[in-house]
Formats: sequence, C-alpha cells, structure tokens
Amino acid sequence: MIQFYYTYVLYSEFDKKLYVGCTQNLQERFKAHSKGEVPATRNRRPLKLQYYEACHDLRDARHREQYLKTTHGRRFIRQRLKSYLTG
Repeated sequence: MIQFYYTYVLYSEFDKKLYVGCTQNLQERFKAHSKGEVPATRNRRPLKLQYYEACHDLRDARHREQYLKTTHGRRFIRQRLKSYLTG
C-alpha cells in the first residue's frame, strides 16, 4: 500500500489567517486541530481545511510546507484560493 504525506492549509474563521502544516494522517490531524489539541491553532478556531497536497515522500511534503510558509508560498495559496477567500 502506498503511503502519503499531506501538506495542508487551514483557514481560521476567527482571525481570518492561514495555518500551514504537514501530516501523515490528514483526517486525524484535522480532528485534533478542530478539538483544540494543537497549541498553534487552539485559540484560532473554528478552522476550515482549505487546501492540501499529497506527496509520496515525507521530505517532499515538509519541503512544500516550508515553501507555503514563505511570502511566495502564501501568495501562491491566496491566488489558488482567490475565489473562495474573496467571495
């Protein structure tokens, strides 16, 4: 069975900002964020899963996570989600 690693972007409806992360189990990780079990997003709930990418290699997923946290990466995400974020 092929293992995937996910780079994901959450949108905080509380502060209208994005959170970028990486995980092996996207469903469980999102549940943890939603329940307030992740310190970085605990006070930023409610959250919506806005975007994710799947990679076969953990290094690739982590590299993509680091890119999406840069100015260029955030610009990419905002452009990708432009119609959703602006209505």
